[in-house]
Order: sequence, then structure tokens, then C-alpha cells
Amino acid sequence: MTTKTTFVTLVTLTITATSAVAEGALNLYSSRHYDTDERLYSDFTEATGITINRIEGKADELIERMKAEGANSPADILLTVDTSRLERAKDAGVLQSIDSDVLEGRIPASLQDADNQWFGFSQRARIIFYDKNDVTNPPQTYVDLADPAYAGQVCHRSSSNVYSQTLLAAVIENHGEEAAKTWAQGVVSNFARAPQGGDTDQLRGLVSGECDISVSNTYYFARAVRKEVDGLPEDARADIGWIFPAQNGEGAHMNLSGGGVAANAPNKDNAIKFMEYLASDQAQQYFSAGNDEYPAVPGVGLSPSVASLGLFRPDAVDLSKVAKNVPVAQKIFNDVGWE
Repeated sequence: MTTKTTFVTLVTLTITATSAVAEGALNLYSSRHYDTDERLYSDFTEATGITINRIEGKADELIERMKAEGANSPADILLTVDTSRLERAKDAGVLQSIDSDVLEGRIPASLQDADNQWFGFSQRARIIFYDKNDVTNPPQTYVDLADPAYAGQVCHRSSSNVYSQTLLAAVIENHGEEAAKTWAQGVVSNFARAPQGGDTDQLRGLVSGECDISVSNTYYFARAVRKEVDGLPEDARADIGWIFPAQNGEGAHMNLSGGGVAANAPNKDNAIKFMEYLASDQAQQYFSAGNDEYPAVPGVGLSPSVASLGLFRPDAVDLSKVAKNVPVAQKIFNDVGWE
């Protein structure tokens, strides 16, 4: 894929050495592709007078771009989704450690990098959905997805997807590598179809009858509760049940959307201000109201669509440790034939 097709400049600008260090500027590289984030940016600019210049693209390409730009990179902040990508950015050397009492005090330790190079700002629970008409005894844990009783019933995303990788990485952290490999092999044996599509497609598979059980992040379903989503009409959603897994064990797996200050940020102070703003009650509430996510900061209220899914206990495992298991997870996927 060429740079022309990969990157979309949502704010028309040419970032020069002069504009990159201009007072009141912030250069944001983001792989979050949600229109609702516009409110986050406009509210921050209104409150601070700091203009946000944005470049959006896929996470891996943005990381490679920052590496190639090196010390001359105009990037101040990288925002992306999933813990594995945040850790990938850290390992690539494109982030830096920062000191912020605000972030340390508001973001739980399990949702931030041990070296303060990245912080989570919103969460998604990765849970089990099922067809209530066909499944009377749905899986109660992630481990249960490998039960032979569910042979030919499970839809899941591909092994190349970061959500799949991070879920298996969490299984490794919670249950050990050998148990995780046995689990992955069992899930493959239970597939209703070859892994394909995004999270919404896993939910559509329940509606179409292609599968009886699927795995998806909560915000995809909550979005369909809040507004019309193609392939998930209200009458069909009534037949979909959901389970927050492992409530008597480790708890429901969470993945993050978060960010960090770029290693060569020309506007470091502004970047930290923006990160602290993302941890404010106002921004945290908007993550929930605008994109149906769970706030990272404890005690912040949920939007009705998110609250409708009910209360649950999340897995409190350190996500920076989970991220380090991703290479092992990918090897397991390859070994068991999870496409």
C-alpha cells in the first residue's frame, strides 16, 4: 500500500519545521478512525487555544513513519487502539517517558506503561455473544469456547487481527502457554467458518445463522443499541445474548485505546496537556457517549448504550505484560492453524 492511500490528512496542512514548533500547536498522529472524536479535539482547542494538526492512518504505518522521520518528526502524540500496538510503538523507540501527576493519579496502574511511555484512555470488553434461540447453555468463560460441545458454532476474527492476538496473549498471561495452545486448538476445532471480517461481522454472523456463538468488543454491539447499524436491526438484536466471561475467574478481557508522547515531540508541553485532558471527566465521558467505550478513569459515568450491557468484573491483569506475550500468541496461532 502506498503512502498516498494509507494516510489521510484530515486537516489540510503542510508541517514544516516552523509550523511544528509554533506556539499553541499540537501535531497528532492517530489511528483512531472515529468521527465522534472531533468533539475531543474541538473542546481541547476551545479550552486551551492549542490548534491540533492531525494525520490519520493505520497504526503500523504511523509507527514506521515516525521511525523514518527520526529526530525531525513533527509528531507530538501517537494515539492508537489496542495494547499490543502501544507496546509496539514503545519497542520501536517512537515514544518517550513523561512525568504527569495527573495521569499517574487518574489512570489505573494496570492501564499504563510501567515506564510512563503510554497510557490507556478508554477500554473495550471483549466478550461472548450468542444466538438465544439456538444456544441454551452459552460459554461462561473464554476457556469454554474450546469445549467440543460447541463444535461448528463459533465465529471469530483472524489471527492477524490485534484483538485476537491480545486476547490470546491474555489467556497466556492468565493460564500459561501450554493451556493457551490447547485452548486455541480447541477454538479452531469449533469454528463455524474460516475466520473473516471485523467485529460487526461476527455479530452479523449470529443474525444470518452462520454461527451461534461469536466474540466481539462491546462497543460494536453498544453502537447498534444507540443507532442503526447495517445488518443488526433491532428485532434481530433481541435474539442476541451476551456473556461477560470468567466472572468467577480472571474477569472479562479488556483492551485499550490510548496514546503516548512522541520521542521527538517538538511541542512536548502541549502534548502532555492533551494527554491530561484525555484523562479529564469531560473527555472520559465523551469516550463513552461518543464511541460507546468504557472510560479508563474509575467512577466516570457510562452512556446509556454502554450501561445497558450491565455490570461486570473486568480482568485486572497488567496489560503491558499481556502485550509482551503477543509474539508467543502469534506463534501459537500459526502452530494450530488459526488463519
